[in-house]
Amino acid sequence: MHKPNGTGPMRIIRAARCSWQGIRFAFLHESAFRQELILCLVLMPLAFWLTANPVERLMLILPLILLLVVECLNSAIEAAVDRIGTERHPLSGHAKDLGSAAVFFCMLINLLSWLVIGLPKIL
Repeated sequence: MHKPNGTGPMRIIRAARCSWQGIRFAFLHESAFRQELILCLVLMPLAFWLTANPVERLMLILPLILLLVVECLNSAIEAAVDRIGTERHPLSGHAKDLGSAAVFFCMLINLLSWLVIGLPKIL
């Protein structure tokens, strides 16, 4: 079976290139991704400054990375739905709403992590 990115070590390099293209596209064309990336760039250094415990640090940083992951998946869903057609269809709306809900829950995870771990360190 033919693999589009090949096999072996070259596959890893080609897959990394595809990943970089996706990140670049998200940055250039998705304002929500840019906003969340800025949030990460502010909060990640703050997590290092606030915490000495590696587990607490991970509990603040990993949800931020997860937010970027989920935002990319949400954008991919929206792009796929838009590619299918521009006419309104209930299933298209459900797909987009579910992607948005996933981003919302990820933001909730971040809020809870920062309220429980980060806020007491600030106060």
